[in-house]
Amino acid sequence: MSPNITLSWVLALAPEIGLLVVLFMVLVFDKLFKPVDRRQVGLFTAWGALGVLLLTIVLFWLFGQPNAEWALEDSVFWGGMMRNDLVTFVFRMMFFSALTLTALISMDVPRLQKIEYYALLITATIGFSLMAASTDLIMIYVALETASISSYLLAGFYSGQTRSSEAGMKYFVYGAFTTAVMLYGMSLLYGVTGQTNLYLIGNLLSGQQIAVVQPLLLLAAVLITVGFAFKTSIVPYHFWTPDVYEGAPTPFTGFLSTASKAAGFAVFLRVFLAGVLGPAQPSSEWWAMLVAMCIITMTLGNFVAIFQSNIKRLLAYSSIAQAGYALIGLVTLTQDGSGATMFYLLMYIFTNIAAFGVIVLVSNVTHSDDLKDLSGLSRRSPFLALVMLLAVLSLSGIPPTAGFFGKFFVFKAAVDAGMWWLALIGILNAFVGLYYYLTIVKYMYLYRSEEDDVAIPVSRAARVGLVLSALFIVYLGVSAGPAFELTRQAAAAFFSG
Repeated sequence: MSPNITLSWVLALAPEIGLLVVLFMVLVFDKLFKPVDRRQVGLFTAWGALGVLLLTIVLFWLFGQPNAEWALEDSVFWGGMMRNDLVTFVFRMMFFSALTLTALISMDVPRLQKIEYYALLITATIGFSLMAASTDLIMIYVALETASISSYLLAGFYSGQTRSSEAGMKYFVYGAFTTAVMLYGMSLLYGVTGQTNLYLIGNLLSGQQIAVVQPLLLLAAVLITVGFAFKTSIVPYHFWTPDVYEGAPTPFTGFLSTASKAAGFAVFLRVFLAGVLGPAQPSSEWWAMLVAMCIITMTLGNFVAIFQSNIKRLLAYSSIAQAGYALIGLVTLTQDGSGATMFYLLMYIFTNIAAFGVIVLVSNVTHSDDLKDLSGLSRRSPFLALVMLLAVLSLSGIPPTAGFFGKFFVFKAAVDAGMWWLALIGILNAFVGLYYYLTIVKYMYLYRSEEDDVAIPVSRAARVGLVLSALFIVYLGVSAGPAFELTRQAAAAFFSG
């Protein structure tokens, strides 16, 4: 093995290695220096995550370009178990951005100022990043469990709080069950093909010699979909979402609703568009199953959200609906559609973390998560009200926010693929969602509170995190072209084989 190949293999895992270094440094920093101000641990984590994000961008710029001497783009490493392509790069940017923002926002929660919390956040991010790079069934499972086990612990991190303990237990039980079902589906695939590599499986299934096992492949598709649908909160495997979102620590809820969902979609795209369950075409049974799940997910999430009085449960059902929108791009089975899905997940990272960041600061004062707690927010903290307004407008799909182009790209992809009826259903659902999103705005700007004169404190770290999120929401809403072109180019990997 030549030194050049060895270097390329190491560079392919450099971001994950960087996160491991950050994890070690955070542990050493807390053990040796024992900072009196526990917020310093969160700040250290945020700086480390930002450093890894910048490292990832620099490495891709130096070695990931097609004309580079050691080009990593569309390259397979570590025995075919991971692929360091543009798809991996885009999703890594999502995960590391989410980790940075979550660490900043978490600093204002006294009960989260513990080394274990930030260590688990980093470990979960490592799992998410490996999920996006995985091209092997075994690697997918190992990465998924790395992320899931950390997430189970984070959901129940408030050990003395009943709702948090319940959230952690429910997430663990449901997650373990769906993962076992998915693993059985993967074992069926291995039994039929004798392979675990996604692209080798896709090539084998593209032939006609295995048509006799089509029913078995359909069963495998259903079982594998259970695991991915659970991870992305797609109906009918969404039932855990409201309870876990409500009971988990609010900063982690924002992280879970964005980074975890993006990781689930990353694997979803890899598996289904690689032809792992047969040729990806609109006539296949599993495609029809995904379309039905997409429609039901959008509709159920939006309509049930209307009746929620708890802001975290409202955003939980909103997250379910958003998963349905993102799924539209996947079921188009086109490069534009897959690129639109990736862009949607990118803008959703900043949008939802901004929304949950505001909730964190408000609940620190009110000690509850009721929607009515947002009453008079425009007078108590104009800054928080503005950030929440941008987040809500983005979730609604109203310009000039990132959410407008997110919905525009997925709906356009559906129309271009001849699925105008699916785009129409999505547009109608967006109008339904507009009702409860504007309800949040009504509470903030039209309703008054008995404590209108009591300001809500915002720390410097939280302000930086919220400002960064708001800036990206506006930037992606004004200049979405470069980001969409990046995700569209990345989606080419799904169709090049």
